Amino acid sequence: MSTATPTVLRHLSPASTARLLGTWHAGGPAYVALADALRAAVLSGTLAPHTRLPSERELAATLRVSRTTTSGAYARLRELGFAVSRVGSGTVTTLPQRPVDPGPGRAAGGDAPVADDALSADGITGIRPAAGYLDLWQATPPAPPELHDAFTRALEGLPAYLDSGGYEPYGLTPLREAVAARYRERGVPTTADEILVTTGAQQAIALLARTHLHPGDRAVVESPTYFHAMEAMREAGGRLLGVPTGPLDVDQLDSAVRRAHPRLVYLVPDYQNPTGSVLSADERAAVREIADRHGVTVVGDETLVELGLSGDGTPAPFAGDGTSPHVVSVGSASKVFWGGLRVGWIRAHPRVIDHLARARQSADIATAVLDQLAVADLLRRRAEVLPGRRQLLRERRDLLVGRLRDALPWDVPVPPGGLFCWVDLGRPVAQAFAAAAAAEGARVAAGPLFTPDGAGAATHVRLTFTRSPAELADAVPRLVRAWERVSPRDGGPRR
Repeated sequence: MSTATPTVLRHLSPASTARLLGTWHAGGPAYVALADALRAAVLSGTLAPHTRLPSERELAATLRVSRTTTSGAYARLRELGFAVSRVGSGTVTTLPQRPVDPGPGRAAGGDAPVADDALSADGITGIRPAAGYLDLWQATPPAPPELHDAFTRALEGLPAYLDSGGYEPYGLTPLREAVAARYRERGVPTTADEILVTTGAQQAIALLARTHLHPGDRAVVESPTYFHAMEAMREAGGRLLGVPTGPLDVDQLDSAVRRAHPRLVYLVPDYQNPTGSVLSADERAAVREIADRHGVTVVGDETLVELGLSGDGTPAPFAGDGTSPHVVSVGSASKVFWGGLRVGWIRAHPRVIDHLARARQSADIATAVLDQLAVADLLRRRAEVLPGRRQLLRERRDLLVGRLRDALPWDVPVPPGGLFCWVDLGRPVAQAFAAAAAAEGARVAAGPLFTPDGAGAATHVRLTFTRSPAELADAVPRLVRAWERVSPRDGGPRR
């Protein structure tokens, strides 16, 4: 055993481990399948480094396997660098400091070392995609060619701000006005006083969760939905109640709000993450009516609204005519323009904006000035930028969908917009498949990650199409081999 154990930051109970793993054993040696499932959980971020795992005996009893299986699985995790053990300290997850073995009899295409403090690009604790690992998890496209010029113009405008302290808790006026102008173009009367600039949409969601939820308060979300939004609400003490989506059943939402009396409702109305569904104008109006009738704050996450790929135009604004004090919209530059632009915003009633601006002071005070100036420029020039963005994503979406449909017997829908495909495997083996994909050198997101209870959507995985065409083409054979691991007797591809 290793003589050095990392600091333990959290403990995982046997029951929680079983829920996290889901259906993990779909053929082959049980200890290998269990190790691969745990390794995939670390790679995906659902199992954080520095987590103490249950004892071999406790996990064996919970999973109803022999202790030889759990002992072998933990030994394999240590061998691959995903865990260390010491007498008295148990087995603790970690990240490898050496190349990652893709699994027995498989090559991952030249794995490279990864660092213990690495983060995936979308913020989930885990391994930054290294050389040889193909990442179908991260949902951020490459920067547009116009980004460099936007920063050049931002630098030219920066001197006007250098005599100030550089802190603008509400955001720079030019950016707030540019965001408000975009809402007005979409039919929502909006002034700069109704806009708060944040450090990315994630901060906006976390700020709304922190200011609206107290420990034990209910929050209603779609199931499945955006993982980090649920994380923010849980950190604020919220108890999550899921409503089925894909598309959203508005009647069930009304019933859930009426029964649970939540303090917050979180929805993704445009190219929903992860299902890709879009709320109709009538459904949006019904949601606003629910918010006003029950007096509950409903957050519409519009970070993907500009990424329509079907040519149907931009979806109707979630805020409607903008008059409801209970409806809040969140937007971002990160998904539309570039993930490195950590600039987001909230559109809400001015009283709500004032409250949020005061509350954000304990987090980061204000968003970077230069980035705000660059985003203001990009928003003003979006008619030049967005057509190229959509064309790039449309081509990559079609490439991935076509290759998957040719190679695998899955139900692969064509999403009308957004950054990912919500793929139906046809069997509840999402966790096992994610583990097998990790062993083949590909990172995918298993469906249960996106559900409030961590148990639903076991038949689905989310695959992003933001990588280069060469990477997407290279990923499909790896996914085929992973599928063969969990479904070795499956028939040929579905045509």
